[in-house]
Order: sequence, then C-alpha cells, then structure tokens
Amino acid sequence: MVLPAETEERVKRRALSACQDHLRKVLDLARKVPQLTDCFVRNDKERARQFFSEIRTGEEEVDKARRLVSTELAEIGAILISREDFLRFTNLTSEIADFSEGIAFRILELMEHSWNVPSDIKKELLKLSEAVLETVQKLRETMMVLTYGPAKTMEKSKDVEIAERVVDGIYRQLEIKILTSKIDLPVLILLRDILQLLEDSADKAEDASDAARVLSFIM
Repeated sequence: MVLPAETEERVKRRALSACQDHLRKVLDLARKVPQLTDCFVRNDKERARQFFSEIRTGEEEVDKARRLVSTELAEIGAILISREDFLRFTNLTSEIADFSEGIAFRILELMEHSWNVPSDIKKELLKLSEAVLETVQKLRETMMVLTYGPAKTMEKSKDVEIAERVVDGIYRQLEIKILTSKIDLPVLILLRDILQLLEDSADKAEDASDAARVLSFIM
C-alpha cells in the first residue's frame, strides 16, 4: 500500500525527535566529566563521588533513551527505510556515555587511592575533558539543524571535525607528558586509559556527525 507522503514525513520527525532527546541526555552526562575532573584538580573527593554517582545514573538514562529509539523505530516499521541510519547514530552516541562512565570511574579510583598525579597533568586532563565536551556540544548543534538540509548540516559537522582535531592535539601532547613523567605504574596505566577514553569519545562524536550528514539527506 502506498502511504501518503506526509505520513513518511511525520515518522521521520518522530524518529529524529527520539534521537535528539537521546543525544540531549548524552550531552547532559558528558558535561559532568569536566566537572568531576575539576574535582580531581582540586582534590575534592566528596564532590567527585557525587558526580560519579550522577554519571552512573545518567548512563542508565541514556540506555533507556536508546531503547526508546529502538522501540520507536520498531513501531514505525517499514515505512521508514532509513531506520538503520537512525539506529547507527544513536548507537554511536551511546558509546560516548559508556566512555564517560569509564573515565569517571578511573579518575575517582585515582582519588580514592590518593595516588600522586602532578598538578600540571591534572590541569591538562581538565583541558582535554573540556575540549571533548566542546566536540559533543558541536555534535548536538549539528543534530539540531538536521531538518534544514544537507548544506547546513555539513556546515555544522565541520565544527565537530575542528573540535575533534583540537582534542587530538591536546591528547598527543599530554600522552607524551605522562609517559615521560616519573609516576607509578598503576597511575600511568589509569591515566593512559583515561586519555584513550577521552579521545575515543571525541572520535565517536565525529563518527556520529558523519551519520548525521547521512540522515540530513533523507529528512
């Protein structure tokens, strides 16, 4: 049966709305990573524990929102042939939430064990986490202009790429600084894990931006 064109447009908007709500939750969670990292800089364990708890809760909310997107797309059915593109976008952004929880856990462990981390490395870590947040914020802006067409989406997605390159630059410099610092092996391992998860978060934001460009062609 041929369905009216407006019906297809309606279900596209429904799917987009679910994806945007999911991404909003991811961004809310991502904002807490620099806040927890700032606690690391200031050695505020109590606030760090609070942020970690909020991040754990936020991760659960992101997972619920991801399942909601899947449910929405299942209910929409075959009328929306681009269902897989919406799912790919949501799965990519969900990974940012997973990485954020992993970052928070490792930072809190460093604090709970009172392991020594040079203050300059802590500050650079905060700078890196803020740059990652900027990348996710640029992704959110890209997703918000999706209905304005491919040209506008492409324009905004370039901002995600620029932000990701900033993250990459900070990451490389900080990695070398950590490797050449005289710090204990457990601390070195945790710090490198944190760095990798932060860079992976920015990479996923860039991948999600590419997915958003694909979606812009069918909106």
